[in-house]
Amino acid sequence: MKIGVVLLNLGTPDDLKIGSIRRYLREFLLDPRVIDLNPFARYLLVYMAILPFRPQKTLKAYKEIWQAKGSPLRIHMEELTQALSHSLGEAYQVVMGMRYGNPSIELAFNSVRSCEHILIFPLFPQYSSAATGSAIEEFMRVASKNWNISNLNILNSFYAEEGFINASANMIKPHLKNSDSFLLLSYHGLPERHLSKSLCTAPCDKATPCPKMNTKNTFCYRAQCYETSRLIAKQLQLKPESFMSTFQSRLGRTPWIKPYTDEELTKLRAKNILNLVVVCPSFVSDCLETLEEIGIQAKNQWLKLGGKSFTLVPCLNDNEDWVNALKEMVKNNTPQGSTTDECP
Repeated sequence: MKIGVVLLNLGTPDDLKIGSIRRYLREFLLDPRVIDLNPFARYLLVYMAILPFRPQKTLKAYKEIWQAKGSPLRIHMEELTQALSHSLGEAYQVVMGMRYGNPSIELAFNSVRSCEHILIFPLFPQYSSAATGSAIEEFMRVASKNWNISNLNILNSFYAEEGFINASANMIKPHLKNSDSFLLLSYHGLPERHLSKSLCTAPCDKATPCPKMNTKNTFCYRAQCYETSRLIAKQLQLKPESFMSTFQSRLGRTPWIKPYTDEELTKLRAKNILNLVVVCPSFVSDCLETLEEIGIQAKNQWLKLGGKSFTLVPCLNDNEDWVNALKEMVKNNTPQGSTTDECP
């Protein structure tokens, strides 16, 4: 039988109708791994404080990036799935599933459930319970309904994988032509309490860069982000003063992982940085958080602050180097396919 490969990502609304936006947000925000409060508090927060107001704002943001064929995230995921399938060949069956929205994880599982071996591959480089953990949990919930459960492999992070680092560095390098360009690596943020739940015991003040990865911070999302930055900077031969890591997308008044991307833009201008290059290494496919939050909002903020140039480096999407890196990671985490029969 073919080996099943399930590429998982966060998800996206089906269209630009307010009902679709509200449905997507409801499914996303009611996930206990995303808003990790007791069920009653989470219900009140979502239904009383968020859903009455947030959908209109989210709809406006999606309208800024929506393409003729639909959501950029879904388009890029479809292109990546097709490219990886072609690269791996007939011994593998590659499908995609979204944690929230369509195509669902259940639909993806049903496409490969008869495969003897299945690789669960969340496309989140750094592990977080809110993204990676939730996607894996949902896949296992769906798989548990099946009478026969295949051999399952899970790749829960790849923040330091050589292929991922090299592909990222190759995407960034052409945009660092100016000798005075400053590289900002902006990662998706998380509430600080998520770090505590990851059982991180490494010495860290949560403000300066994390120490290198070790047995004390194995599942620390922040530490994994800094490790990705360190390796990319090493590959690009950057000096310490020419790059930094920040965290975006914070919501509410709860303390989130620092430093904050929007606040650091102001500080960088105060240091007379003029030419800014931004990359988002916690995303492998361009989406709302990269195209609108950084490509539009952060860019406008930077230019209003007096910055001269602002360049957003595209995500890896279906870049050839990235497809080849994915191919190697898949092969390293699955047995070799033995036939060309499709999974029923």
